[in-house]
Amino acid sequence: MLHETIRDTIRVKVYEDRALMGAAAAGATTDTIRQLLMDQPAVNIVFAAAPSQNEFLAALSEQPIDWTRINAFHMDEYIGREVDPTRTFAWYLKQHLFERTPALFATIHYLNGGAGDPVAECQRYTALLRSFPTDLVCMGIGENNHIAFNDPPVADFNDPEMVKIVTLDPDCRQQQVNDGCFPSLKDVPERALTLTIPALMKSRYIFGVVPGERKATAIHHTLNEPVSAKYPSTILKTHAAVQLFLDRDSSKLL
Repeated sequence: MLHETIRDTIRVKVYEDRALMGAAAAGATTDTIRQLLMDQPAVNIVFAAAPSQNEFLAALSEQPIDWTRINAFHMDEYIGREVDPTRTFAWYLKQHLFERTPALFATIHYLNGGAGDPVAECQRYTALLRSFPTDLVCMGIGENNHIAFNDPPVADFNDPEMVKIVTLDPDCRQQQVNDGCFPSLKDVPERALTLTIPALMKSRYIFGVVPGERKATAIHHTLNEPVSAKYPSTILKTHAAVQLFLDRDSSKLL
């Protein structure tokens, strides 16, 4: 680790590269899971799905965790039956985590963006989240400071919903191109389902994994700007148990 600091309530840990960052985040996540499993029968985890999570999820899949006691959720999904299944977040998590662990998860609950009625899907997933209160959120932070798909135009720190339908901000859609998830902006879906900010903040623990030079400005805003929906990730400074894992590139403006 290059250095560690505390900014407001966030414990910030900076590593030389993405591989070291991912391994450290996986180790910390594993420690928390194992501690929780000492006192409860299962752990409920919400996972982000993005290339920024590649190294973390690869390392996590190899950790000594009793996966049969993990209930898994993911935090957002594109809307539309026409979306290529291999570009969905459900597919990403299958490939990078759910089908890589040595044992099956207790349950995996997917957001279905291709459901015929997205409002009903929001209600279904909300009921699941209430039945399985979140212990741990493993998230990224977007280039426009979004968390999940709560972009600045739709971010609501007091959102009455737990899951909602959103129209994606152009900067958010461009990030999907920057990340290599879609060939061009016109190919990126315009609507999605997302866990809201209050739903994410209900988690007992939040681990943020945010590598890469394109995230440096977002990290600077997260840790230095006042808490505001203009920079949705600033809300993390109000949570009591957040760890933020960065590499040299994403931390260069701190």
